[in-house]
Amino acid sequence: MWPFAWPPGALRGIIPAGPAWNLNKRTMMGLTIDHHELDAALRRCGSTWNAGQAHGLLCSRLALAGADGASRWLAQVLAGTDPGNTLRTECEALLNALCTATWQQLAERQSDFMLLLPDDDDSVQVRAEAMGQWCEGFLHGLVSETHGDQLRERLAGEPLSDIIKDMLEITRGTAGDEAEAEEDDDAFSELVEYLRVAAQLTYEELAEFRGPASTAPRIESAMLH
Repeated sequence: MWPFAWPPGALRGIIPAGPAWNLNKRTMMGLTIDHHELDAALRRCGSTWNAGQAHGLLCSRLALAGADGASRWLAQVLAGTDPGNTLRTECEALLNALCTATWQQLAERQSDFMLLLPDDDDSVQVRAEAMGQWCEGFLHGLVSETHGDQLRERLAGEPLSDIIKDMLEITRGTAGDEAEAEEDDDAFSELVEYLRVAAQLTYEELAEFRGPASTAPRIESAMLH
């Protein structure tokens, strides 16, 4: 079962208890980016990352390093794949579209920012696993970045320390059995809303570490049409 009550400690008092927004997790900035489609594309080109991990990593890389973080993110997700393979090119196009949409949502403080997760047609168990993987990617992006003393202090203080602890707890959580499906579905929706706001708050809290606002990340890749 889920490891803690809603809302988790980091954002208690910032977002309300109760039902989460009914967001369409597949539509980002007018682009339809499907979790399962990206997941399959990553597997086909030989990446060791899945869709949830890749998007979580992207969000924390953008929060810490902006456009520079986006380039490193793409290289990390596609590490070990063949640059000349058409399957990689196809995957790269999806990743580029995801990066552009995510950056715009975070940088422009858009309320429709959302996590890339399976949609409601999937079981809560499948969605919960993907949510945990998203948290794994986000946390990896935070801890693997080069940390100066000032950044270490910021991550160790509130609210970021609470967000990190909460995400660690989410990675350990599990959905219940079929009899608890409705209750777990409500809890899942609430946790997704928590993570949505937590990612935006992290982006705001780390603004000084990525420097002045800049143009959208430029990644050498094909674009979706």
